[in-house]
Amino acid sequence: MATSLVTGGAGFLGSHLCDELLRRGDRVICVDNLETGSLHNIEHIRADEFTFVNCDITEPYFIEEPIDSVYHLASPASPIDYLRLPLQTLKVGSHGTHHTLGLAKEHRARFLLASTSEVYGDPQVHPQTEDYWGHVNPIGPRGVYDEAKRYAEALTMAYHRQQGVDTAIVRIFNTYGPRMRAHDGRAIPTFLRQGLADRQITVYGDGSQTRSFCFVSDLIRGLIALSESGEHQPVNIGNPDEFTLLELAQIVIEVSGSRSEIIHEALPTDDPKQRKPDITRAQELLQWEPKIGLREGLAQTIEESGAEALLGIPS
Repeated sequence: MATSLVTGGAGFLGSHLCDELLRRGDRVICVDNLETGSLHNIEHIRADEFTFVNCDITEPYFIEEPIDSVYHLASPASPIDYLRLPLQTLKVGSHGTHHTLGLAKEHRARFLLASTSEVYGDPQVHPQTEDYWGHVNPIGPRGVYDEAKRYAEALTMAYHRQQGVDTAIVRIFNTYGPRMRAHDGRAIPTFLRQGLADRQITVYGDGSQTRSFCFVSDLIRGLIALSESGEHQPVNIGNPDEFTLLELAQIVIEVSGSRSEIIHEALPTDDPKQRKPDITRAQELLQWEPKIGLREGLAQTIEESGAEALLGIPS
């Protein structure tokens, strides 16, 4: 039985990854300090092959048992979190990545860094390919997350080149699905929360900025496929179907049966105007592409989550 360690394993993506690894027969060690993750996301797991470790990876940490794969997902990931926790975000990207790479080196484990499309910043190349170096404001409010991930990528490649660690880097584009926090500040949970309550749906700017939304099960398939490959260079994983945020708001109203009206507010600082992955490398290297479209994924999110969770009502 292979053993996989998942940092940030009690978060939205991390908990889904733990579920899938267990379903595939792995033993799973979930590491999380519960700063933005929640025990609620993993309380359904009853497997003997699952262990939860509550620790802060910005401090050195050690796992005694053998480990075959490391999935490094830990980080505040939504604007509302990394703007609230700017120093913690930078420490997780730097110290946390350093400590987790050291753990992978010690165990001779395959290491996968969950990076982000935010490394492309407000892109001047569209769609974004992995060889694009990005257009990031390092001193803007979003810079604490963007630069933490860019540094983590550089550190990961340094460990690969100098220390011989078997590494992979995935650049994750906008992902959604059950277990998103209702108040995490990102577009889909915010629109669903507002739409299901028949409240006004808030679109920033004129809503012409675009995003590409990947359903969580598709994303998790891509993470595991990349971890199980021999690839070391970055690979985009996301859904290339591109929507304006105004279109997204209209689709949420349609899928949820909402009576909400759409209103507009001022655009946040450094908000990217467009975001769309080129997934050619994922298709060629991993034979991966998304299967679930936006309407289907939103309907599944509403059905599996339940209205109370999406409205942010404690269970």
